[in-house]
Amino acid sequence: MFVRPFRVKSNTVIKGSDRRKLRADISAAFPSLSADELSELVPNKEELNVVRIYAHKGDAVTIYVLNKNPLFFELEKRLYPTVYVLWRLPALLQTFRTWPPVLQKLIGGADLMLPGVVVPSSGLPKVDQGDCCAVSVVNNRAPVAVGTAAVSSAEMNNLGMKGRGVCVLHTYMDNLWAFGDKSGPPSLPDVESEGQGVNTEESEADEEDEEEERKEVKMHEEEEQSPVIMDALLLQCFLHALKSKVKKSELPLLTSTFLRNHMFSCCPSGKQLDIKKSSYKKLSKFLQAMQQQYNLVQVKELTKGVESIVEVDWKHPDHFSILLPYDSHVTVNPTLCDCLLEKSEYQEVVSLKWDDLFSRTLGRMQQCYQVVFPGQAPRIKKGHIEPIDISVASRGSNKKVKATIFYTDYQLMISVYFFRVPVPST
Repeated sequence: MFVRPFRVKSNTVIKGSDRRKLRADISAAFPSLSADELSELVPNKEELNVVRIYAHKGDAVTIYVLNKNPLFFELEKRLYPTVYVLWRLPALLQTFRTWPPVLQKLIGGADLMLPGVVVPSSGLPKVDQGDCCAVSVVNNRAPVAVGTAAVSSAEMNNLGMKGRGVCVLHTYMDNLWAFGDKSGPPSLPDVESEGQGVNTEESEADEEDEEEERKEVKMHEEEEQSPVIMDALLLQCFLHALKSKVKKSELPLLTSTFLRNHMFSCCPSGKQLDIKKSSYKKLSKFLQAMQQQYNLVQVKELTKGVESIVEVDWKHPDHFSILLPYDSHVTVNPTLCDCLLEKSEYQEVVSLKWDDLFSRTLGRMQQCYQVVFPGQAPRIKKGHIEPIDISVASRGSNKKVKATIFYTDYQLMISVYFFRVPVPST
């Protein structure tokens, strides 16, 4: 939830009555806390603030901050402790253990999968689905992540420790952690690990088990990278290459050259195009599917065993509609939400049409105008444009007329002379 930066809406000091209410809410959410621990978490005289934010997906979150360190965050009327609290009270939540390499995945926004959970000799922590729980790494009891149980402990065992274990909301090193003093987790000895290290034979056996667990985690992560993602990247590079790289003079074009010189160069930075990881496995199968599905290209075997692109339909409507999709709606992010929506619309409006977005934006902009006269620098003024006063005077038996234009704001006077010319009747 806090992988990306969030936007602060308000930051206010909590009053005495609100402190008592917060203390009662924390006690109800975490009944294992003693009175002394509650007083330590919510003191009467130290600086305690309530910060209201919008997460990057638009979720409204309330954070309770003590001495500039976030202690708890409230999401959908439910309190969750931060890692700063759990480092002081590591036994506050049921905690699942995992391997240190998995921590980087959690920090990146992934949930804790059951193959990555280290099951102690005493068994899994007892949790029900949706219970608040924590995650720590082997050899250190200090929690590094907070979330909710995806399934109950009994269901985890029934599933054979496969699938999702903990839906992670907050981790060490995320933006909520960075909102505090950015201190690191303390070193708290892992009793389970110490007990396993007493006997050499048991230690060696445990190391083998750990290695197997790591392999299972790696295999599961590889399985998670669905070919669908690579298929989408393959299609994107294919269409991009046809639109911006391939020229008519190059046809017929060897498919291997098309892949090497055009498609690879269209791959976005930070991504790697690998056909073997797609559902097609081979370039020939992919191009065959593109020919049958979109009819954008024609592929023929001009030389035995060597395929070439012999024709490209440059005017095919799918050529642009697939490559450049257009959405008539704009997703309302936290910035647009604050600028364009009324308070009553915060939880209801998730997208706006383009014309509605522009009209709302223009309606909230301050009016201004610019007047330019030859030989003078342009003058820009805020607000509505000032009215222009025009006075008309007759001279010489109503034949000669003088019009005076007086611009109040700039104190400019322009005189215009003209004559009335009688038009003969027909």
